[in-house]
Amino acid sequence: MTHLLFVTSSLFGEQSRSLGLAREFIDRYPHGTVVTRDLTPARMPHLDADTLAALSIPAAERTPRQEALVAFSDEIVAEVEAADTIVLAVPMYNFSIPSTLKAWIDHIARAGRTFRYTAAGPEGLLKGKKVFVVTARGGQYSGDSPSRPYDFQEPYLRALLGFLGIDDVTFLHLEGLKISPEAAEIGLGRARATIESIVPRLAAA
Repeated sequence: MTHLLFVTSSLFGEQSRSLGLAREFIDRYPHGTVVTRDLTPARMPHLDADTLAALSIPAAERTPRQEALVAFSDEIVAEVEAADTIVLAVPMYNFSIPSTLKAWIDHIARAGRTFRYTAAGPEGLLKGKKVFVVTARGGQYSGDSPSRPYDFQEPYLRALLGFLGIDDVTFLHLEGLKISPEAAEIGLGRARATIESIVPRLAAA
């Protein structure tokens, strides 16, 4: 059975629309074990100079504090490495992703562990995984929307995941949440229809 990693990053906890839709998707997704990583500001420290320095020091030479910094980063990376499928619940903040999700990415994008440099260029080492990105957006950014150039969320995540070797990435967009109640309902209906179209293919895979 699939080992699934569920990563949330909204500031709004249980009221989060990206979280709610992602849970609907996971409930329909054929999976076995699920590990959840909630990227709240209190639980997801940003990468700093001390952590970077600790990662570059041989294990036998680290101080106890450096060991603790590395242990947290190793835990984050190990969760990603162990997962067959990753579901990211991602609200759009200022046309991009939450800073806590960026901090998570900074921890998992580690040279020699999740990617490596070769004579032919960088090579991602997280191959063979599926990623589903469930977004919640106040406006309309997909398709032929005139606001599409402001979408720095999907292009960034596609590029970063591809850099790490993950090219099987599906986006489920919940859009129009701040336009009007009617637009929000239409957006939710479209997002649920996308889930309905995806799930049967996954069950048959």
